[in-house]
Amino acid sequence: MRILGMDSATGACSVALWRDGAIVARRFAAMDRGQSEIMVPMVQEVMAEAGVGFQDLDGLGVTIGPGAFTGLRIGLAAARGLALASGLPLVGVTTFEAVGHGIPPEERLGRAVVVAVESRREDIFIQSFDNDMKLADQPRSIRPDAFAVPDCPTLIAGDAAVRLRMALEARGLQDAAGLRFAAGPGLPDAADVAALVAERGFASAADGPPRPFYLRPPDVTLPAAKPR
Repeated sequence: MRILGMDSATGACSVALWRDGAIVARRFAAMDRGQSEIMVPMVQEVMAEAGVGFQDLDGLGVTIGPGAFTGLRIGLAAARGLALASGLPLVGVTTFEAVGHGIPPEERLGRAVVVAVESRREDIFIQSFDNDMKLADQPRSIRPDAFAVPDCPTLIAGDAAVRLRMALEARGLQDAAGLRFAAGPGLPDAADVAALVAERGFASAADGPPRPFYLRPPDVTLPAAKPR
């Protein structure tokens, strides 16, 4: 099976190709702006490096959020365009799932996982998983200072983990028993998107193109329609 994964939901842009259990080509760049200029070239480079065409792929995967409004739209638009042109199924993966999947199994061994994603406002987005990365609760928006320390060994990951740690330090809770913070930067990676799609299959593609997943309205104002 061959899956092309794409991500531009947060502070990075990445593309990766998963083939028969391994990532065979990948591009990753940390960036807050400019994803629209490099997403398609990244796709072309990854496909060329892997030596495949779209006719050789089984499907596509893309992050659907939560994340930055513009980045999400860029990734989804590119993925939908490729799916439409190629006829390939397209599956969406949440930012929480992609970040959680990227944590090495040995780092989360015996621990629940909380993924914290930046909103670039006062709040952050969080979702919890058990130690097998099964969903443990619904995603939600909270203020960092309102985070309740779990009563079980827990690993906190994601690009908002730093802000969450600062809030815990202000309350003297950063060293609470069983609480740890993941070592990585906490950004989603297209490699994990592709691997998750390969694991789950394409059944959800029958429901139509994936839509952006927001936990609150996007932080933009669209232009008003011109009077006729």
